[in-house]
Amino acid sequence: MKYVLALDQGTTSSRAIVFDREGRTVALAQQEFRQHFPQPGWVEHDAREIWATQHAVALQAMQAACGGTPDARLFAALAITNQRETTVLWDRATGQPVAPAIVWQDRRTAAACDALRAAGHTPRIQRKTGLLIDAYFSGTKLAWLLDHVPGARARAERGELAFGTIDSWLVWNLTGGRVHVTDASNASRTMLFNLRSQAWDDELLTLLRIPRAVLPQVVPSSGVVGETDAALLGGALPIAGMAGDQQAATFGQACFAPGMAKNTYGTGCFMLMNTGSRPVTSRNRLLTTVGWQGPEGPHRTAYCLEGSVFMAGATVQWLRDGLQVIRSAEEVESLAAQVEDTGDVYLVPAFAGLGTPDWDGYARGALVGLTRGSNRAHIARAALEAIALQAADVFGAMSRDAGLALAELRVDGGAARNNLLMQMQADFLGVPVVRPRVTETTALGAAYLGGLATGFWRDADEIAQQWQVDRRFEPRWRESDRVAKLARWREAVERAKNWARP
Repeated sequence: MKYVLALDQGTTSSRAIVFDREGRTVALAQQEFRQHFPQPGWVEHDAREIWATQHAVALQAMQAACGGTPDARLFAALAITNQRETTVLWDRATGQPVAPAIVWQDRRTAAACDALRAAGHTPRIQRKTGLLIDAYFSGTKLAWLLDHVPGARARAERGELAFGTIDSWLVWNLTGGRVHVTDASNASRTMLFNLRSQAWDDELLTLLRIPRAVLPQVVPSSGVVGETDAALLGGALPIAGMAGDQQAATFGQACFAPGMAKNTYGTGCFMLMNTGSRPVTSRNRLLTTVGWQGPEGPHRTAYCLEGSVFMAGATVQWLRDGLQVIRSAEEVESLAAQVEDTGDVYLVPAFAGLGTPDWDGYARGALVGLTRGSNRAHIARAALEAIALQAADVFGAMSRDAGLALAELRVDGGAARNNLLMQMQADFLGVPVVRPRVTETTALGAAYLGGLATGFWRDADEIAQQWQVDRRFEPRWRESDRVAKLARWREAVERAKNWARP
């Protein structure tokens, strides 16, 4: 066996990447799919389109790696990493969704979250799940579907419906409906999973009125959970690794020791720090989450602190599709480089609210500081700065929670290839930013989890040795300039907060 196939199901596209034993990319295929915005603050996907695009790119990547017809015998494992929190509810008998998938960015349950906070449930939910009450997470999305799809709650209680995040949905389809599971990292993003007992929490299920019968079985992130239907991919492949995209990227960055941190620049921007074998409760509005879980259950669980920024690459996508000031995402770097600074223009991309550290579901996007001299280059540069400044807010909170100054930040994701953005990031953080040679660390992390479960890779030490530096960005700014910049940014953020509150 020569390869591992990783399915990387993201917010705007489905990808499949084939990796060899050295962790190198052998083949890659990608398809975008449609985004649906039926109401302000609502974001939906067609789960059937997600499955169709993911199946198609898996076949394409296997064909490219095999030089023609896919040969499952060349693959040690199939692994999955996925956009997290996005909620799918489907009919067990037909395998068809009963409603559109509610995407992690969706804010329709913000009022329900307000009610939970007003009722005093915040300390209990944070203590049990490591999460803050927010519409971001799957629990209130699932409750909304059960309340608003006709007959759904009664059917769920009878065991006729299945809930899952995207990992569960893909495994269900890959196995022909034989396996209904989620891994511990994805389960920890639902607001229904108890971090300490490593199980669905009955008290939280009762609070959100979620029938246990609708839930998937929770399995380790690294371990064989089933085989693909042989007709789908030219033979049966063991499904051996699953992790939410940000946890998978942390694993792919070889952040195996407590205190190591990475930031992924995808649709959103997500910074995770390994905190070891015990969950650390945040004092600075960060999230506590399962990083990954090995085959020995709770004794092999790694926990992380996480900061979540909702709009990173999606901000550049908005420049392209919304404002149409660029034709492709790659153009943003050259356009932003046409000016030396933003001219005091700030873009706060709170299109879906604000995540860490503000957690304001009613914030909305704001563009401030415009003058007659402002042009599209200033706005492009402000968009890149906004990504880096949001990450700087998270980094500061993480350093305070960890009680130490983080020495460096490992970066990955599509926007990590933007050299101007990475230099901005180092300047705003005041620490080096380190980009690895392989920036596809989300898919690679999933592949590693699957390969470890099947013996394709020996252990974490072998994986860590494969991680190599591509470029190191050193901070250039004076500390006084950095502090002033962050303070001005916070002024802009305050102008965007609470805008859409009823």
